[in-house]
Amino acid sequence: MNDTKSAVQAQFGDTAENYRHSAVHAAGEDLRWLVRCVQDGKPTSVLDVGCGAGHVSVTVAPYVEQVVALDITLNMLRQVEILAQEKQVTNVRTQLGDAENLPFEEDQFDMVMSRYSAHHWPNPARALSEIQRVLKPNGRFILIDIVGFESYPEDTFLQCVELLRDPSHVRDYQISEWRRFFAQTGFSASVAMEWSLELDFDAWVARINTPPHRIHAIRDLFASTAETTRAALKYDATHLSLPAALFEARRIG
Repeated sequence: MNDTKSAVQAQFGDTAENYRHSAVHAAGEDLRWLVRCVQDGKPTSVLDVGCGAGHVSVTVAPYVEQVVALDITLNMLRQVEILAQEKQVTNVRTQLGDAENLPFEEDQFDMVMSRYSAHHWPNPARALSEIQRVLKPNGRFILIDIVGFESYPEDTFLQCVELLRDPSHVRDYQISEWRRFFAQTGFSASVAMEWSLELDFDAWVARINTPPHRIHAIRDLFASTAETTRAALKYDATHLSLPAALFEARRIG
């Protein structure tokens, strides 16, 4: 396993429980969109890739026969099991695994979902190829994540701040990058939603246990950057907003 994936395991192994209790991860219009999606599509089998503490899995589980919640971090899977018990959900199965090397046979799932995980993928095209492999013909993939700015100054700033907060961060990929990745891997994809994810600054850094010197560095960066960059992230010392998007993709063939 490469250093990036080991860093993800180390970082989230220690903070997994925080994500089960995270209000940001437990709610949102995107989760409601997913419920409408499974109600309309009526998939039988769903795979949640990079499931974290399991909020997607337990949200869609009442509307499908089975959800497989996959994550690279064992402690996160334990949080999924606890959350499922708390929500009295019995049709979620956990699976340890890597998004870029999925431990499943071909054509296994009607639908695959991934929420707030892909910014940890070192090779997103490889992950998309794996997701396409395990989807049934004409299956759907829903990707939800923070996305980078198309403007280089704001994008560079965002990536620096994210990496200071969480050293296992790889990249908030731009919408244009995701479109290219989808096209390269044979998906037909569109952007179904875009929004600004509103965050409390202190909760945002506490959730991942960002050390104090890195928090100071993040605040110093915000203090010294251009006003246009602060405005793009709606930063005011107590809050900030990150750009997010929901992609709806379909396996071609």
